[in-house]
Amino acid sequence: MTDGLKGSDSMESLFAPWRMAYIKNAKKEPGCIFCLFPAEKDDKKRLILARGEKVFVIMNAFPYNPGHLMVAPYRHVGNYEELDDEELLEMHKMASECIKVLKKTMSPQGFNLGVNIGEVAGAGFAGHVHLHVVPRWAGDTNFMPVTAQVRVLPEALEETWAKLKEAWDEGNGS
Repeated sequence: MTDGLKGSDSMESLFAPWRMAYIKNAKKEPGCIFCLFPAEKDDKKRLILARGEKVFVIMNAFPYNPGHLMVAPYRHVGNYEELDDEELLEMHKMASECIKVLKKTMSPQGFNLGVNIGEVAGAGFAGHVHLHVVPRWAGDTNFMPVTAQVRVLPEALEETWAKLKEAWDEGNGS
């Protein structure tokens, strides 16, 4: 979203004020969000969409794309190979439900699923393993992330959460 103001070099300005929260809070909040947030029992505030017995689904507050979800175990575990069979199975079943809900509400053309294990692999919270479910659309990668290090998200997180939560509650996306 732009405000129409032109800089001195006639370049249009893009304002993404939500990014400041990420810049200020990046790795500064003590504790693990995957442990603390579900314990708070304020799912709307913490963008938690669904809870299972062993895992839960949470929206990424600083998403790669709109609808970027993460599936994490309640148990604080840092390595994929340390997950028990029940956690692994429920994590992947929940990822399947994420895909159903995202298809129903946002009509993506594809998905990326992935686990970043370790800080060098891109894990923002290396101490608590989680599975990313990222909806994709043709042309969703453009020059902005490459040249300006900015992602353009066309919808507020709260609006996306409300749509996804409604679809999830209606029948797990089916």
